[in-house]
Parts: sequence; C-alpha cells; structure tokens
Amino acid sequence: MKQAVILAAGEGQRLRPFTVTRPKAMISIADKPILQYIIEALARGGVRDIIIVVGYRKEQVYDFLGSGEKLGVKISYATQQKQLGTAHALAVVKEMVQDEFLVLPGDNLIDAATIADFVEIGPEAVLIKRVKDTQRYGVVNVADGEIQSIVEKPEVAGGNMVNTGIYAFNKEIYSFFSGVLDIPDLLNNMITAGRTIKAVETTGTWLDVVYPWDVISLNNAILQGIAPAMGGTVEAGVTVKGKVIIGAGTVVRAGSCIYGPAVIGSGCEIGPIVSIMPSTSIGDNVSISSFTQIKNSVIGSDVTLGPGCFINDSVIDKGCVIKGRFTALGGPSEVRMNDEKPSVSIGVIMGEDCRVESNVTVQPGAIIGNGCQIQISKLIRWRLPDGSLVY
Repeated sequence: MKQAVILAAGEGQRLRPFTVTRPKAMISIADKPILQYIIEALARGGVRDIIIVVGYRKEQVYDFLGSGEKLGVKISYATQQKQLGTAHALAVVKEMVQDEFLVLPGDNLIDAATIADFVEIGPEAVLIKRVKDTQRYGVVNVADGEIQSIVEKPEVAGGNMVNTGIYAFNKEIYSFFSGVLDIPDLLNNMITAGRTIKAVETTGTWLDVVYPWDVISLNNAILQGIAPAMGGTVEAGVTVKGKVIIGAGTVVRAGSCIYGPAVIGSGCEIGPIVSIMPSTSIGDNVSISSFTQIKNSVIGSDVTLGPGCFINDSVIDKGCVIKGRFTALGGPSEVRMNDEKPSVSIGVIMGEDCRVESNVTVQPGAIIGNGCQIQISKLIRWRLPDGSLVY
C-alpha cells in the first residue's frame, strides 16, 4: 500500500480557542503542526502518495505543505465543502484513490513503525488500541481477530479496545456508502453484508487531540523521541541536561537551566536566570525574562513572558504578551466543554494575541480565549470568551 488519505477538513470545536484561527490538524506542537508529524510518519513507512481532504481554513494547509516536496512526498488535495462526517469526506476522493489506500485522521499522532506494520496487513483492516478511558471513542467488539461491530461512545463500554480512525481500504468500500456519513457506520454496513474486516491491535504510540489540554499529552509523547541539537548561543553558566533542542539564532543567557526533554525554537531570548523544566516546548521568537519557570507546557511563537512567571501544565498560544509575576500552576479541574465535563489536571489554556498585565494569577483549568486583555492583579477562575476585557 503506497497511498494514504488524511482527513483534515474539520474545525474541532472542542479544541477552541486554538481552532478559531486554524484547522485542528495545523495546531503546532514542538514547533511543528500535527499534520506534519503524520506525513513524516507515512513517509518513513514508505507511503509517499498522499491525498489530504481539507475544508475549514484550508488555505493554511496549502500554504504550509504545498506539493509536499519539502517533506519528500507528493500531496494532492480534495475539498470537503461541508464537514458532514468522515465517510462523507472519503466520498470526495473516490476518483483520486488507487485500488488500495490507507485512511488516517489529521489530528492523531501515530509512530512510523506502527504505520509500516499496518501497511503490510492490507485491506480491509482497522487499527485498534487498548485504552483505559473509552468514553470519547468508538468501542470495537472483536472476535478471532475480526471486527464484529463498532459502537460510538457507548454509555456502558463493552470492552477497552477502541477505533483509532486508521483504516486500510480498497475501492470496493464505495459500494457500501449508501445512507452513511461516518466511517464506523460504513464498517457496520460492511459487516452486516458479510464482509470480513481485520482488527489490528497496536501497542505503539497513538494519541489524538480532542480537547485543548490534549496538546500537552501530544507534546510529552513527541519530546520523548527528540534528538539533541544546539543551533543557538548558550552562554557560560547555563545548565543543559537531557535531550534539548535549541534553534538557530536563540540566545540562552547565564544562570539559566534547561532540563530535557525540551524544545526551544529559533530567534528566542531566554534569561538570564530562567528555568525550562522537562516536557516543555517553546516556539520561535519567544522572549522569556529572568526568574521565570516553565514546566510541562507548550508556549507558542512570538510570545513574551515578563520576569517572575511560574507556568506549569499549560498551553499559551502565539503572540501573547504577559507581564511579570504571572502564575498558572497545574492542578485538578473539571472543565466544561459543550455538554462534556472531563476531569483533568491542567494549568491555563490561553488563546493567541492575549495581553496580560503584571501580578495575574490563573486558577487550574481556566480557558482564556483569543485576544483577551487582563489588567493588573486579577484572579482568573473560569473561562473567558474571545476578546474579553478584565479590568
């Protein structure tokens, strides 16, 4: 199997505020969009003919990936005008696919070894994974290595095997499309008609992005596999331990400590006397002032952090300017997302282009929308919509 279809048309409303300005597949983690990690994994698995189904803010995907030449692949595009479902997305590439092809979500992290093994299985197959919490997935019922049924987000899970949304198909699946919008329904139709669909379990890395704090989990997984690289200037008196990447043009000033795994992008100004703790990613052109500590967090590009900030278990999107003594420490929180209230341990989720004055404290689980302004010495407890002014 030499061809893959990546489904990247959706917005991902549960990922707001990050998806207000970009498709979920273009959320950046460790200085790369999720979509790039998927393409690189496919290429390492020998799959270089790639079709991307785009829709919401599709121009961002075009502009970043182009024809795929810089990643060593050939990329074609198809547009899903209305995001009605995954099977509906697959229908728009009917005339573009070869006889056999893979299908992958554009917002999942999957390692190259898993893809390489799955390619060898061939159609028709579903990649499944054993997980602890099945509530947000389709639960797969399996017998003798074959899919018996897929039940989307059941109230009572009949098992702990879930559908990863990664499939090996051939063009015969298009004869089962009548009346379905999502691929799990398509598979159930095929099973009812007597088709055999193989269940292939993976124990390798597979993570998806559903909620904003999932960015932290993906960041941790990605950082485990980095190779150290020093592209900037590290002054005397800086401590660097573990796997650390420092981009070109970045300056890390005296008295700072960086404990890997960690990634710091290009053109950054770090310190003096700054602590970058494990599982932290920092984008390009970021300025971090003295006596600031960041741990297990993702900081976007073009962010400015003043002196004396403490940031744990958080995601701060690009373009934010945060003055001194900002505090966002991780802790247990029950966050409401639409009708869902998952219990998580996080610090702050902050959208892009926010302006935060000095001495602001954010309680665990607060979500701050894009373009918010927060005046001096405020306590933020819950959710701020885009464009909020707190004074």
